[in-house]
Amino acid sequence: SEMCIRDRSFIKKAGTIILLACILVWFISTYGVVDGTFMAVEDQNDSILAVLGTLICWIFNPLGWGDWQAASAAVTGLIAKENVVGTLGILYGGGDGSVYQNIAAAFNGISGYSFLVFNLLCAPCFAAIGAIKREMNSQKWTWFAIGYQCGFAYAIALMVNQFGALLTGSGNVLGVIVGAALLAVIVYMLVKPYKEATKLTTKIK
Repeated sequence: SEMCIRDRSFIKKAGTIILLACILVWFISTYGVVDGTFMAVEDQNDSILAVLGTLICWIFNPLGWGDWQAASAAVTGLIAKENVVGTLGILYGGGDGSVYQNIAAAFNGISGYSFLVFNLLCAPCFAAIGAIKREMNSQKWTWFAIGYQCGFAYAIALMVNQFGALLTGSGNVLGVIVGAALLAVIVYMLVKPYKEATKLTTKIK
């Protein structure tokens, strides 16, 4: 049945892609270079993943979760969305069962919603991206689709965080202005009249 096929597909993915990704995340979050020596680190902030995550985490500051752990989890979600949960468990798990307390300390209600919205709307897993490439039959349009999905997810998550912060009395004026401008663009794109093409631009052989 269709359900059995889906179950087997998930088990296969969980036993290969997701498992390997979690092992990789664990390795690069456990090892790093300290005083010129590659070794297991006591502080995750000295790990390879912390260095890589710190390079990109500033991008997500307007979304309310600009620490390297959350940024790393969002990036690993491009491999498979289940990796977001696995990465959070590895990076925020203190080994003493305090993972939920650590996540609660890293996110508030608004930034948590922003994180969820971004990961729900951004580009899907590698397998789905491969399917997009096959359907598009064009590398250019595949990258456009990925960029559009990530850009749209970023815009909505930014609005969630900035408007939410405004409602709770901790809003940033510039952030709210940018969020309002993005909302205006989205509304305009939804309501603008549709103009059907009247000129053929594709060459017919």
